Amino acid sequence: MNRRHALLAGAALSLSLAMTACGSPGDGGSGAAPAQSSSAGDVEAALNAGGTITVWAWEPTLKQVVEGFQAKYPKVKVNLVNAGTGDDHYTALQNAVKAGSGVPDVAQIEYFALPQFALAKSIADLTPFGADKLEGTFTPGPWNSVHSGPGIYGLPMDSGPMALFYNKEVFDKHKIEVPATWEEYIEAARKLHKADPKAYITSDTGDPGFTTSLIWQAGGKPYQVDGTKVGISFADAGTQKFASAWQQMVTEKLVAPVSGWSDAWYKGLADGTIASLVIGAWMPANLETGVKAGAGKWRVAPMPQWEAGGKATAENGGSSLAVPEASTKKALAYAFIKYAGVDEGVQTRLDNGAFPATTSHLNAAAFKDKKFPYFGDQQVNQVLAESASQVVTGWKYLPYQTYANSIFNDTVGKAYTGAGTLQDGLKAWQDASVKYGQEQGFTVQ
Repeated sequence: MNRRHALLAGAALSLSLAMTACGSPGDGGSGAAPAQSSSAGDVEAALNAGGTITVWAWEPTLKQVVEGFQAKYPKVKVNLVNAGTGDDHYTALQNAVKAGSGVPDVAQIEYFALPQFALAKSIADLTPFGADKLEGTFTPGPWNSVHSGPGIYGLPMDSGPMALFYNKEVFDKHKIEVPATWEEYIEAARKLHKADPKAYITSDTGDPGFTTSLIWQAGGKPYQVDGTKVGISFADAGTQKFASAWQQMVTEKLVAPVSGWSDAWYKGLADGTIASLVIGAWMPANLETGVKAGAGKWRVAPMPQWEAGGKATAENGGSSLAVPEASTKKALAYAFIKYAGVDEGVQTRLDNGAFPATTSHLNAAAFKDKKFPYFGDQQVNQVLAESASQVVTGWKYLPYQTYANSIFNDTVGKAYTGAGTLQDGLKAWQDASVKYGQEQGFTVQ
């Protein structure tokens, strides 16, 4: 996505939502209407009949998407509502589902949060509308993320394949080669900090999204999910590979003790004291608008690899558009999310700074050949599109990942203050996640 990945503070849904989600239907934010049957043939009929739908989303480019959709289908009105980001958004959605009224017809849901909404049956399976026929339309990471069992519970809106964003001016000044592996990255961190004690190769005070993404890239699969049966273990080889490497960075104080998205973080990116980021493909727009002093200095390179010559990446952030089960206008809602995620709306979003999840747009010459003045006229999208094709498959999030992320700083985060190691923190995170899952009615091992 072209905005920062919002961390949630605790809007975790329990299994009790499975009962409330299928209760009395909401009014979709626009008054009650006869429920439409769920079939692909109903979509065209719904567009011809027209009506009003309500969309809850914070993603800024959707404003232009709504304008384009309404111009193409003048009988349809879309109420675009920003109900908040992160915790505020999901809490409002959860409360509407529980109340059985005021539920939107479309909701933006980040990939890591989607499983719990799907398991609770508070969002609709989109296969009756033909969503399963979109196989191959999206890159593997986002497409896998909208699946839950055999169902498809959202359409990918964007993606966040990871890459290395680095300050070329700083690297050149200290004769630092662009690292191709994480071992080289750690060595570069040592060289930079030794040359300039005020400079760090990156910053980190503990971030669940970054941590799980690096474990994902390393081949780790700490979460095993089969419906309400959940397995959690951070003892797998991929997790330990990350923990061992990153512990060196923490122990040797090679990462700036600055939290992402803070004023100090932006300042460090601007003045060169934070010299790189390994982050999602939605980052260019953030640098362009938030770190204007870095114009011409930054470049993009492939994500460092765990093995020399490797070609493995992971996703970091990204959102889907889903249709709440309580919506009485599912066919019209599906028409909108398909327009936004598959049809003309994708190009509209690209023109306004978003990064796509669709393979056709990623492979288009106009997209790949675009030059970015901020990055010294580098064709940045070539690197990012390649990363999207190399995302490791098979990753799963917990069906209560929002809660797990909310306790990250109380567990793994302690390692950044010297209170134990990353391995200790990951074990504490595992144990707390197991305990919570069992309390919510999951079968957890």
